[in-house]
Amino acid sequence: MKKITITLFIIVLGFLFIYNGLPVINFGYIKLPLMLMGLLLLTALLLFRVTGQGEKMRFNAVPAHRYLLWGIAAVVAYLIIGPVLTTLPIFRSQAYRELIGPVKNGTKMTNHIAPISLDEVRVVDEPLATLLGEKILGSDPALGSKCELGEFFIQKVDGKLYWVAPLLHSGFFKWLNNSEGTEGYVMVSATNERDVRLVQKLGGKELKIKYQPSAFFGSEIARHIYFNGYETTGITDYIFEVDDAGKPYWVATTFKKKIGFSGNDATGVVVVDAQTGAIQDFGLDKVPAWIDRIQPIKFVEDQLQSWGEYVHGYWNFSNEDKLMITEELTLVYGHDNRSYWYTGLSSVGKDESAVGFMLVDTRTKEATMYNQSGATEYAAQRSAEGKVQEKGYKASLPIPYSINNIPTYVMTLKDGGGLVKMYAMVAIGDYTIVGVGNTMRETLMSYKNVFNMAGNRITTESRTDRKELKSVVSRIQSDIKNGNSFYYFTVQGSPKIFIGSSQLSNELPVTTVGDSISISYDADTEEVIDVNKFDNLQLGGK
Repeated sequence: MKKITITLFIIVLGFLFIYNGLPVINFGYIKLPLMLMGLLLLTALLLFRVTGQGEKMRFNAVPAHRYLLWGIAAVVAYLIIGPVLTTLPIFRSQAYRELIGPVKNGTKMTNHIAPISLDEVRVVDEPLATLLGEKILGSDPALGSKCELGEFFIQKVDGKLYWVAPLLHSGFFKWLNNSEGTEGYVMVSATNERDVRLVQKLGGKELKIKYQPSAFFGSEIARHIYFNGYETTGITDYIFEVDDAGKPYWVATTFKKKIGFSGNDATGVVVVDAQTGAIQDFGLDKVPAWIDRIQPIKFVEDQLQSWGEYVHGYWNFSNEDKLMITEELTLVYGHDNRSYWYTGLSSVGKDESAVGFMLVDTRTKEATMYNQSGATEYAAQRSAEGKVQEKGYKASLPIPYSINNIPTYVMTLKDGGGLVKMYAMVAIGDYTIVGVGNTMRETLMSYKNVFNMAGNRITTESRTDRKELKSVVSRIQSDIKNGNSFYYFTVQGSPKIFIGSSQLSNELPVTTVGDSISISYDADTEEVIDVNKFDNLQLGGK
């Protein structure tokens, strides 16, 4: 009886290992070892038999198969040793370094990161989007009791930046009672925290997110794809995206292993209609324009790490010329309206300063490095928090922007409850140049004032194009915000509205309509333009 029990146990254990190694269940890098262990256990049954009784029970080789022993051992050795030789970085360091592809040298980071108006700056990060999404979901008790909010993904929808998250089943029995799908998704504007939408209808029809990670059996998104012709295709990174019309899809990246059993590299996408389950696949050059990202963040992060790590091969104990990414990758949008993975690069062991910055196209994986020294994301956060340290606010992950052609980190300052209380701007080239304010306009003015006083601490490439103007004041009005006096004025011959603070010039408070003035300002697309210099020519200004 014990012999039968042991034999059955080995058979069951072997098949369990093989089954759990299949792609339908995501065990990551342990899939292959699981399958090999299962095959070894089943092979052992062919090669050995249980003999003896009680304490003398043992495994003995089956004589009929003894001659196959060395042959099978050689095959097993090939299956184990082969992957090691073709996969480990110690043997393939150059292949790992080249996996990211050619890295271009950029000249000015502002060529990639577009100038942007204040009302388009991203002020809502993922934690805040989740907080706002949970709030709108909780406003409907019936809905909140049967589903939960999924992960938010940032994306452009019809030219506007949004965080989008699906409603997911909150358990097996909730799915069983609502197997036709959850009721829509949540959109949170990344530029306006008051713009929060629960989308439950599209074109007058109710939305049902049937295929999703929290569904079961054939409705589970990974299993649905796997059993519809993709059994041998590597698939990862299931992203919830909506097209410009608001129709929901799951976008998953297909990939191949380019270095033995490792070196994951994207080859295209599989697009699944979240309502009907209809599947389409596209190569890298055929992906629809509304899909923002193809390259998974984990792939790009690993490839950038290998690119910086193996600069002089595997054996580089002195860390000569090694680079590392400074923080987790951030999704940003460039002047061409394309999305990029952004990160700073620092020398190994140097955590506070960056030696350059990397932008990787999220669709083509085209990488561009800017050899511009500056602040890391972490250093910028600490600098911004130091400006308001008495309040105890925490800075969000910095987003790089071009503010008047100045590469700038923009972030929010939040209280312990995760609510935005202030805003901050930090110069990437010098993290001691910091501006904070209660509104984005105040922050910009504070930042410009500090920047102008910095003199030559910022390189000349980063200096903005200044315009000079001499004219006569046609209208002027003061406004007090948070204890600071601001003066709005217009001049003859220009439709623009200019603004300056009393800290900029002592002549502003005593300037009246009809005075001749001389001002300078940065080339700006804003409706209200901050002045950098103000002289009242009738009060002795030059």
